[in-house]
Amino acid sequence: MIVTQLEGRVSPEKTDILTTAFDKALNDLPSALEYSYLVQDSTDKEIWRVITVWKSREALLSYRESIDTPEGILMFRAAGTEPTLTISEVVRHT
Repeated sequence: MIVTQLEGRVSPEKTDILTTAFDKALNDLPSALEYSYLVQDSTDKEIWRVITVWKSREALLSYRESIDTPEGILMFRAAGTEPTLTISEVVRHT
């Protein structure tokens, strides 16, 4: 399993753009995706993250090759920020 995390600073007046884009994306999720979460930092309310669990590295790479720009990046850009991407390998889980 692979976990990706997109993180960006979104101004309060643009959070509706981000949340609406996330909700819209839920209607057409790639089959390689297991779970996706939109989270807001508990101390700095302008920090938002999209955390996504993918079935495998191969599934993530296949998805990324099939599109020009990942949907999560487009969400953040629509809200006025360029997110940073972190990709992590799941070592153990419950």
